[in-house]
Amino acid sequence: MNRFFRLLATGLYTGYSPIAPGTAGSALALVVYFIIPEFRDWMLLSTTGVLFFIGVVAAGAVEKTDGHDASIINLDEIVGMWVALLFLPRDLSFIWIVGSFFLFRGFDIWKPFPIHDSQKLPAGWGVMVDDLLAGIYTNLMLRLIHIII
Repeated sequence: MNRFFRLLATGLYTGYSPIAPGTAGSALALVVYFIIPEFRDWMLLSTTGVLFFIGVVAAGAVEKTDGHDASIINLDEIVGMWVALLFLPRDLSFIWIVGSFFLFRGFDIWKPFPIHDSQKLPAGWGVMVDDLLAGIYTNLMLRLIHIII
């Protein structure tokens, strides 16, 4: 298997974290979001889109050697976390952004319909789509809460 695919699929090897590798990937996504101020809106969307499709291939390759949705694969959490942050209102504070992390992890673990069913998709698609949907749920929930408040 291509080492580059393993590097990507494991979120720069954060997937090898002995405790909560998915959370480690989500945290990496949040760190990148914070340390690169230009990494917002359209740049985030394009990077996330490209990484999603690369992730399908990379996750599929890792699944062949490590099993379906192996715990070391966490690029899906990175992509999902970035989807959760896409085009959020500019007036959201640091607390809201950090809150998005916990909300995303909640949806990723809970897997409400149709997130759970999406895991049955073949190869790397099932790995990537469930976190994409969790990111969309998080983004929509944050927007709804923002409107209500």
